[in-house]
Amino acid sequence: MRAPMATAAAAAALVLLLGAGWAPGPSGCAAQGEEVVLSSYGQGRLWLKPYDWTYLRVELPPSFSSVTMDFASDIDIQMEHLKGIPRSELAIICLMNSNPPIPDISDSYLDSLLSNFLPAGPFGNSNVINQSNLAQCIPFQKNTTVVLTNDEISPGIWYIGYFHGLGPARTQSKMISRGKARLVSTHITVRGCPTSAFWGPYCNQTIDMVGCSQPSIDSSRNLLDLNIERRDNLYTRQHNRRINILSQQNHLVESDGGTNATALVKMENSITCSISNDSLCVRQGDMKFYFLDIANVALQFEITAANFGVLGPSLICYLRYNAFPQRDLHDYSGDISHDPLVVKSPNIGRWYIAIETVNKTQTNATSSTPVLDTTCFSLKWQLTGCLNGKTGTNCSWEAYGLQRVPKRSSSVPFESYYVPTDEKASLEDSHFYLEQFLSNSSHEHFAWTYFLLDVPQGSAGALIHIQLKSDKELNYELYSKYGGLPSNDTWDYYASRTSSSNGSLFFSLQNSTNSDMDLSIFYAKEGTWCFGVKHPSEMANSQTYMSVSLQGCHRNCNQKGVCHSSVDESGLTFYSFCTCDRDHGGFDCSDELVSPNGHIWQSVFLIASNAAAILPAFWALRQKAFAEWILYTSSGISSALYHSCDVGTWCILSFRVLQFLDFWLSFMAVVGTFIYMATIDEASKRAMHTAVFILTALLAATGATRSSNIGIVIAIGSLGLLMGWLLEFSTAQRFICWPSRINFNMPQSWPNIRTLFQTTLEMLNKRFRWIFLVLGFITLAFAATSWKLESNSNYWIWHSMWHITIYTSSFFFLCSMRVNTRNRSPESNYELTRQDSLPRSEPRET
Repeated sequence: MRAPMATAAAAAALVLLLGAGWAPGPSGCAAQGEEVVLSSYGQGRLWLKPYDWTYLRVELPPSFSSVTMDFASDIDIQMEHLKGIPRSELAIICLMNSNPPIPDISDSYLDSLLSNFLPAGPFGNSNVINQSNLAQCIPFQKNTTVVLTNDEISPGIWYIGYFHGLGPARTQSKMISRGKARLVSTHITVRGCPTSAFWGPYCNQTIDMVGCSQPSIDSSRNLLDLNIERRDNLYTRQHNRRINILSQQNHLVESDGGTNATALVKMENSITCSISNDSLCVRQGDMKFYFLDIANVALQFEITAANFGVLGPSLICYLRYNAFPQRDLHDYSGDISHDPLVVKSPNIGRWYIAIETVNKTQTNATSSTPVLDTTCFSLKWQLTGCLNGKTGTNCSWEAYGLQRVPKRSSSVPFESYYVPTDEKASLEDSHFYLEQFLSNSSHEHFAWTYFLLDVPQGSAGALIHIQLKSDKELNYELYSKYGGLPSNDTWDYYASRTSSSNGSLFFSLQNSTNSDMDLSIFYAKEGTWCFGVKHPSEMANSQTYMSVSLQGCHRNCNQKGVCHSSVDESGLTFYSFCTCDRDHGGFDCSDELVSPNGHIWQSVFLIASNAAAILPAFWALRQKAFAEWILYTSSGISSALYHSCDVGTWCILSFRVLQFLDFWLSFMAVVGTFIYMATIDEASKRAMHTAVFILTALLAATGATRSSNIGIVIAIGSLGLLMGWLLEFSTAQRFICWPSRINFNMPQSWPNIRTLFQTTLEMLNKRFRWIFLVLGFITLAFAATSWKLESNSNYWIWHSMWHITIYTSSFFFLCSMRVNTRNRSPESNYELTRQDSLPRSEPRET
């Protein structure tokens, strides 16, 4: 089972006002209990291409009261129609605590997401939001406002994920996809209380820090320092600093100044603080709030009440980690009138405590005992830990701190490995032998050994990779927990030789054998992680090495892609992702999209289908239209070379250059066909070609894969054809004499209009062969349809059809032109529109 409400550690102080867009809000002189703006963030225009995503890091300080998130997008879909959207076009926003979210793409989750969003509203139930292993998501809407208070989400680091397009092939792998990009803008405002004495969603509740005076620190400091000097592995931090327990006591239990408290420091393993009944009084129906900061790994802490009388009220205590407790929303609760409330292996960070009184006589109507309005009592907090690098029950297990050693010449930020800060391990080796660090136990059949490490700030987009490899059968179980000690009852992830907690999106156990265990935790949270190795007390004579590292991409994208790194929109966190090849997809390129045989067939189709360019190229060469012949030939060759590189066969140039050439020359071939049909003079044709060169080059360079390019290219070609005809008609001077013959008196002008219409039809009939013209438009429509139907799964077949149909349509359009038999060029409209009064030296082909 997992630890309840295992959320991230609270932020240390105010939110960091760093990164693009962050700025402090107006503070002013706020009255007590009135909210003030702590920080705000604005992201104006964020474009997401198909199957694209990005993250935004938001830091909520401990003093925040509420956060307002406004999202606006260009999607305007009725909520009842959300279920009908294809998964590949679904755009969602996800919120997660402490690490970047990975959306669940299972059918059950997506159905639940869209169904629950309709009645429940943004991010659903607040009880689920704080669970660290879940990402709460909502679909893009035209305008969405989310307001979350500090009793619904905890302070600390939160990540907002923007995803456009989901699916097992593309989620968390950036590949070439075509479609409509989506626009989203974000505005976030964080509000908080003006002073630390006020708390709650509306800053109307008071809260006190658990405080202790320290009368005996000086007398005991030397002995404790000596113990820690001998072994401080349990408290080793990121920079290998030695942490003095007593110097951390101000962090663990800081003095509030307003309470009458005394402290007792035990030399064994505990720190005890008590508050007398003179300072703790609670009225009936009210709550008293405190918070306690735990700075290091501890075994337990317990809360005990006393001095309130035998017939006094019951004292109900509510505990919640890193968030404000409520009667119906808390992590632990109990009646501490007689028995203490004990929390085993508490997480590092801030714990909030609420105390209320419930009078026992209220449940007995016949009782004559009066109901007390105010009750005073004493509370005692005891925090228990171990010294000398020990931990666990009775402090009998070994605990070691792991030091992070950055890897040299690494292209991935924060890539490093961890080794124990002990003379038994070397910083030069990326692994260490496990048996020399294991705990000994003569009382039980098994023992525990713990290793603690820190994931540095800004690296929440990396993964923790752990490998155990033995020369004999592996007989270990590995438990992990963020911010505390794992055990049989509380853990985040678990793995053994035979089973694991493999149901999480953020955990993977692969390629494990009887002597090898290989596991990864994706997008590990920043802060302290503890790994517990459970092993038999009596170990066989075996040798097992253990390696712990912080890496970029899982299994280096399985050699099916390339690992890249990026930063979130705030610029504060690096995250890694895989750019997969054409045959694979998924988070680590482990999803096979195309089989090896399918890859061969797809390569043949995509490359060989460009042979259709031979048809228009041969016709152009036969008609001695050398410019068009070069255009069609180079377009077919560049497309074949581009797809040869795209499928991974051979790249003569860089992929980006080949892609540009392919789309640009394809656009030019379409538009050039239309211009050729205008049969204008060479000077006009050169001018139009120059303009078309520039326009199509811009299209290919700025958004080659957009589906809208087809309509734009056809529109440019049609405009060129129309302009060519207008130029041709003006050369023939037909429009000069027609207007003088047209009488605007409608009854008398009908014969002239009918004559003009008949003349135009005769001209078109003399210009084109209609059967080829119709076939050209039909194949052009097929080409546009093929382009529109392309998807990631059927790209190879429909894009091959695009090659065939677009070149065939050009061939039909060229064949539709009637050719002058004198010079083998298309007959000019000038000759076709002259009257028979003009002498003709040679007959024309009709």
